[in-house]
Amino acid sequence: MIQDHPPLTVLLAAPRGFCAGVERAIRAVEDALDQTGKPVYVRHEIVHNNRVVDDLKRKGAVFVDDIAEIPDGAVAIFSAHGVSRAVEREAAGRGLSVLDATCPLVRRVHLEGQRHAKAGREVIVIGHRGHVEIEGTTGQIDGNVHVIESVEEALNVPVLNPERIAYITQTTLSVDDTREIIAALKSRFPAILGPDVKTICYATQNRQMAVRVIARRAERIIVCGARNSSNTNRLCEVAMGEGRQALLLQDPKDLTLSFIDGAAVIGLTAGASAPEDLVQEALARLAQWRRLTVEEVTVTREDAQFAPVDLSRLVNQLANAS
Repeated sequence: MIQDHPPLTVLLAAPRGFCAGVERAIRAVEDALDQTGKPVYVRHEIVHNNRVVDDLKRKGAVFVDDIAEIPDGAVAIFSAHGVSRAVEREAAGRGLSVLDATCPLVRRVHLEGQRHAKAGREVIVIGHRGHVEIEGTTGQIDGNVHVIESVEEALNVPVLNPERIAYITQTTLSVDDTREIIAALKSRFPAILGPDVKTICYATQNRQMAVRVIARRAERIIVCGARNSSNTNRLCEVAMGEGRQALLLQDPKDLTLSFIDGAAVIGLTAGASAPEDLVQEALARLAQWRRLTVEEVTVTREDAQFAPVDLSRLVNQLANAS
């Protein structure tokens, strides 16, 4: 019974949840479904969240892992994580009608890497091997490209010319961990060029900062998001780095009474690809067990907006082909 348990204060991190790039990508799929009148296929998850993907599936979107799975004449959408040039060429060669929903901040990283490669520099990409964003980024850059994940790898990555190298970063990394890796690179390669942590996206940085702030008071922290979401996992790591137990909540059922047992104050946040519905469901589950006082802790306000993905060329292309 609720009466048998002490009240619980929930510190609700702000900002949390969807960022502008995620909102833009989701809207691109919804607009394509509304405006093209064609089957819409999305290469990879549009964003890393099963709830978002399932909702778009119900609306008619089809998600595939490979361009080869998309039938001729269909609309192909590239996810917010971006794709390699090889994928772009394959889609063009198949004559697919393409809508590119790559996040503008991911595209900025691509352009940074391409600029260094054109200048004759080897490019070191700081990020997680196998992550779809890293696969897209490395596939956008010509020449010698190295992916590293740790300080140890920074100290051992082989390069041809230490005077002609640069680095870029995945957009969803831990700010603190990335700074350590960059420091290791700079100590080894004084001539290396790079953006510090500026290409880690604003939403990733803001959500990590919010976790640090609520961790000063919260005894444990709940992070809403998908297990395959890089930025969500980084939030859990930040919480644990602050000495707080963290729970990655993909489904409300992941939250059990034992997690809050003995706690008077907990923190609650969400990764940049997690919908607010999941946060509210977590609060409702907590309210089944404890009397809640919910306090929103705002560390900064986000006003970033991206122009919607332009469908006009795609719609005209489909109209002329029919």
